[in-house]
Amino acid sequence: MSSQAELTGAGVGGSEAQHRVVVASREQLSSPSKVSLPPPEPAPGLVLPDGSINWGCPCLGGMATGPCGLQFRDAFSCFHYSEAEPKGSDCYEKFSVMQDCMAQYPELYGKDDEDELAAAVDESVAASASEPAPAPTKQ
Repeated sequence: MSSQAELTGAGVGGSEAQHRVVVASREQLSSPSKVSLPPPEPAPGLVLPDGSINWGCPCLGGMATGPCGLQFRDAFSCFHYSEAEPKGSDCYEKFSVMQDCMAQYPELYGKDDEDELAAAVDESVAASASEPAPAPTKQ
């Protein structure tokens, strides 16, 4: 003899959470369970079903919570909700503020490969400009 009861209440963030309590006798508990659980719901991505941003998405790589998290969230929210054409063109100032913040933390927000490549090219050009020109050769 087992009985079941479902509990419904507000979960974290105001979402509905459901729990099922199953009461079973000792005899029922002595054999392997025959309870089958529904398949897990897919994890939400960057955008939640209601269209809002999922700041806990691992795809953001912690950007929303780092030292420039507030600036990142402001800039990303601006872009996400932008209705300007082209999209995000009204967010330049917020992205500029975020970039200024990130420049203060180079150990966390290091330069990307393109910046490193540009710096290497600049160094190469500067080095070749400071070397004396080779002497002309006669043929």
